[in-house]
Amino acid sequence: MSMTSRFRALLAVGVCAAVAHDGLAETPLPPPTVEIELSSGIENLFPLPAVLPGAEALDRLQAPTLVPLPGIESFDWFANEPISFAPAPLTLSDSCFSPLSSCPSFGGSLCCRPKLTGDWGGLRPRLASRGVLLDVYNTNFFSDVMNGGLQETFRYRGRWDALLNVDGQQLGLWRGSFMTLHGEAIYGDSINRQTGTLLPVSLAQALPVSNGAVAALTGVKFSQFLSENFMVYGGKLNVLDEFRQPFTGGGRGVDGFWNTAFLFNPVLSRTLPYSSYAFGAAYVRNMQAVASFTVFDANNTPTTSGFNSFFDNGVVLVPQINIPTQFLGMPGHQGLTATWSSRRYFPNDPSPYLSTIVGAPGAAARRDGAWSLAYNFDQTLVMAPCDPCRAWGVFGNAGIADRGPSPVRWFASLGLGGSSPFQCRRLDTFGIGYFYLGLNDSFKRLAPGLVSLRDEHGVELFYNYALTPWCRITPDLQFIIPSRRDADALWFAGLRAKIDF
Repeated sequence: MSMTSRFRALLAVGVCAAVAHDGLAETPLPPPTVEIELSSGIENLFPLPAVLPGAEALDRLQAPTLVPLPGIESFDWFANEPISFAPAPLTLSDSCFSPLSSCPSFGGSLCCRPKLTGDWGGLRPRLASRGVLLDVYNTNFFSDVMNGGLQETFRYRGRWDALLNVDGQQLGLWRGSFMTLHGEAIYGDSINRQTGTLLPVSLAQALPVSNGAVAALTGVKFSQFLSENFMVYGGKLNVLDEFRQPFTGGGRGVDGFWNTAFLFNPVLSRTLPYSSYAFGAAYVRNMQAVASFTVFDANNTPTTSGFNSFFDNGVVLVPQINIPTQFLGMPGHQGLTATWSSRRYFPNDPSPYLSTIVGAPGAAARRDGAWSLAYNFDQTLVMAPCDPCRAWGVFGNAGIADRGPSPVRWFASLGLGGSSPFQCRRLDTFGIGYFYLGLNDSFKRLAPGLVSLRDEHGVELFYNYALTPWCRITPDLQFIIPSRRDADALWFAGLRAKIDF
């Protein structure tokens, strides 16, 4: 049996298993013990403490415009009286999330508990009550270039992610302080090199390294609220941890879309590192980061400490605004992100978000500085009246970058996603989207004798099926016209299995 046939058989087995276990994921999870009305904007890059991994894994798309803020009740020390968070009309339910301070439940039967290993004999709830939440999950990718690309082949790649969230006040430290850590390990063979695309068809297989095996601590972030409306943050930031565009499944590529086009705006790929030192500040209003400003070390150091190259190659400045909206009487967001880098680049310097296509970095002259401007939006279209955690809507991204050294001149994408339209499948999610990537002419001409390049565009469709709250199976299908002219039109199929421990 060929590799392609084996993969198709595996896909059929996965779908049959999903149907056989249809009833297991229908039981809703118990709501958190403390209910707080929260909301957050699209692509909140750096201001707020990271989303609780446990809540993120379960409700990332069910409650697409909310990002929980751990320890929110601790803000009452900023005023003489506790702050009142009255529920806003037509917003998503606060019970869609389990804030860190609410001491979420991890117990229950094997088919209904949110994590495979349960509550660890009561240890997990006790840690949560002290402001500590640890989330560990394993994701496996079975990928098949069914037709086209550079090579019709099958590949397996897997990764482990461990995320630690700490509420400083709950732990007995100072008020308004938070810390988040992200460790990750990746192994197996990535499919991205066989596709001929500039944008990796599976971004989660490309980071923190594009191929091979490695383990790294890519995020160590400290946040401190100085008042109800102002906070500062710093440390080693994992950029994709902060990308949480509604209806996409988040920036990590393990819960929703696979393709980079729907997880990260490619116009930012030249200037923004994946994991690097940074610091900044944000203005927060009604628990939403309305404006922020972040300064990054221009060096990308996901697998090293980065101390030896600390800010020795320039800085990246990242201002951002994010405006909550209520178009059509439904929640949404409109945002702008700009970047400017003082680093000197070769036009074909590697980027963590792009596949390497053309020759050595010294093939062209260096250029000083790079810039980009990205626009993003999301808009809820349908919300279940009896279950505000269930909603779906549209999202989109657009942007423009310099004519060089950025490889990408412009980009646009549009998609539809969110909770499953099947009423009995409360934890399932889906998404479909189209993207177009316009390359700089200077980038296309870098190696005309070696490879000929063109603009890239394509479509992706996925369905995220919850076998149980802690196990999700995601079939994925993509059709892409690759940037390499020597690569045929690509049909890609994938099966992703994620287990939350």
